[in-house]
Amino acid sequence: MPSRSEIIEALRAVIDPELRRDIVSLGMVRSVEIAPDGRVSVVVALTTPGCPIRAQFERSVRQVVSGIEGVASVDVAFDVLSPEEKQRLQQQLGRPQGLPDGALAQVANVICVASGKGGVGKSTLTANLAAALFAEGHRAAALDADVWGYSIPRMLGVHGRPRVSAQRKIVPLVAHGGIRVISIEFFLSERDQAITWRGPMLHKALRQFLEDVEWGELDYLLIDLPPGTGDVSMTLAQLLPQARFLIVTTPQPAAQSVAKRAAELARRYGLEIAGVVENMSAFVAPDGSRHAIFGSGGGEALAEELAAPLLASVPLQPELRACADQGKPLVLVDPDAPASQAIRHAARGLVAEMPPAPPSLASPARGAGISGTPLPMAH
Repeated sequence: MPSRSEIIEALRAVIDPELRRDIVSLGMVRSVEIAPDGRVSVVVALTTPGCPIRAQFERSVRQVVSGIEGVASVDVAFDVLSPEEKQRLQQQLGRPQGLPDGALAQVANVICVASGKGGVGKSTLTANLAAALFAEGHRAAALDADVWGYSIPRMLGVHGRPRVSAQRKIVPLVAHGGIRVISIEFFLSERDQAITWRGPMLHKALRQFLEDVEWGELDYLLIDLPPGTGDVSMTLAQLLPQARFLIVTTPQPAAQSVAKRAAELARRYGLEIAGVVENMSAFVAPDGSRHAIFGSGGGEALAEELAAPLLASVPLQPELRACADQGKPLVLVDPDAPASQAIRHAARGLVAEMPPAPPSLASPARGAGISGTPLPMAH
């Protein structure tokens, strides 16, 4: 009969290709059971349910355990690391720890809006989704984490400098009567100033946006990520273990394949994919006819590949861009426009998948600060 210590020692040969350490030292071996007839059952805890290298783990475990004398067969099952186990793993790997206890405690859902590349309308969708959620009666906020290409203030029509509360917290500005907004623009000496920060400064600024901002009670905090999978996206994935990613793509296959990388980054850090939104799905002409300028099917194919819902296909409508330039989300200006209807459909899909928090008796009025006093409206 093989011993448990023999099996554990053999499992040290199974290396996580992303973390570059064996699954035993990483604490991913959940259990080992040995039956009298030589059957061995191993349970491996993954960082995420949709781990893309799950099959590789299964093959490696079977191979190394089967080579032990006395092993008749090997059964491999999988579990998922708990949030506490993930945090210990991050500490073990020397990665930035998550936010302190209590930070974002009143925020029910955090949604990171990501794309593989720029120019797909990610920021426009973030602003309109926040507005759509607010219009549906939910407490919503937008965090502009696209530090180099910040545009959420322009698209939501809010500019100025936040005040500091009595608790020494940064109070967000408010757009359109209740959408709370924070952006790097609010802290610059002049609008449209170029940002030349690198890793450490970016990490510090993003942590402050999450930890030192008085977000209050929120149903949804939407975070507009920069395109790609750089420092900002990785930092936020580490700081927000409970966040979900919303992937934005366009119909063309090239955009679809690039958008997949943003999803892979999320899953590498154990974050779930809330869904996919296909933007610029077709041009809507004045006569109502639709023209697939950028092709078709990319969003549906990506959603199928990621095993995530396709929340909406947003048509290419000039008014969506024009309203964003004016700081007035189309979903508020013209709720019946085709693009508005698609975005509102996506917002309802998010609500169905990620229910809002139940309102507390201490909840401030919409558009008010934590103390109940109106937040400063900037123009």
